[in-house]
Amino acid sequence: MRLNFPLNLSFKIISWGPEMSITDAGGSLVFYVKQKLFKLKEVVNVFADREQTQLLYTLKADRIIDFSARYNFADATGNPLGAVKRKGMRSLWRAQYEIYQGDEEQPNLEITEESVAVRVADGCLNSIPIVGLFTGYFLHPAYLVTRNDGALVMKVQKQPAFFEGKFKIERLLMLDELEERRILLSIMMMTLLERTRG
Repeated sequence: MRLNFPLNLSFKIISWGPEMSITDAGGSLVFYVKQKLFKLKEVVNVFADREQTQLLYTLKADRIIDFSARYNFADATGNPLGAVKRKGMRSLWRAQYEIYQGDEEQPNLEITEESVAVRVADGCLNSIPIVGLFTGYFLHPAYLVTRNDGALVMKVQKQPAFFEGKFKIERLLMLDELEERRILLSIMMMTLLERTRG
């Protein structure tokens, strides 16, 4: 099924259990995630509906609580689709994630935060009581998805919002359906890991 871009991703910043939804350009729900808390080895289930009756994908960490864990993707029948991994210490200054195809050891795509300055400003302001609650309205980080050859395939842009994370996902190149899903699963996992930032 081809998706109707641009997509809109949203999640509550203050929530007991992280909850995320992605809707298409017409407002129809495409993906829904409600993450369970307090799991040592993270597992994220992606559903087609808010009632969580139709499982589409599973994202599983390859190790217990680790900054550089690799999250492997599988469809509802358990077929592997790929993985995403945060680039460890490099992501402290600028969020960077590698996307893997299937079980391959070398990434073929990367998600990179566009601006170091926005990340630093966001980090500084978020540490100030009260002020940090409003950074989501005026600081708008963007993330670029590129292939190894440098081709820009998607862009994720933060949108103004109070107490909520809102992002617009734009597809910049035509992709095959499997590659498109792999990128979107990676964006979802990245957003869950980065969600504490306005």
